[in-house]
Amino acid sequence: MLVSWIATDPESRRFSATERSSDFADLTDDFTALRSRDQGYLEVRLPGGAFPLLTLGFQDDQAVIHLFDATEKSFLLVGDGTAAADALVHVPIVDDLAVFSGDCVLSVDRAWALVRNFIQTGAPSELGEWREL
Repeated sequence: MLVSWIATDPESRRFSATERSSDFADLTDDFTALRSRDQGYLEVRLPGGAFPLLTLGFQDDQAVIHLFDATEKSFLLVGDGTAAADALVHVPIVDDLAVFSGDCVLSVDRAWALVRNFIQTGAPSELGEWREL
């Protein structure tokens, strides 16, 4: 299964805007390297189209997933209870730390499983409840 993606470079820890198209195993290797550093950001989409675009930013065991669709709308996936709803959580978005409320925070393992599901199905609607930004 092919996927197009860009991500934080595991070595420099800076965002690399060079898009890669690869099989899921290569993306998994890169994500595993980022996990070993406890922080990262990636954007994935299916080959052949600009949208939908899914992003995953994480720090330690806390992650946030965004969805950008062809209508130029963006959404946040509702969290899984990893953080208290009123907590403030910092995760990287590109090269900066952004602040999110705990109600949109997922565990990194759950977030990665959802990214994998998106790549397999191409259906972000199956990932859970989305809140429009």
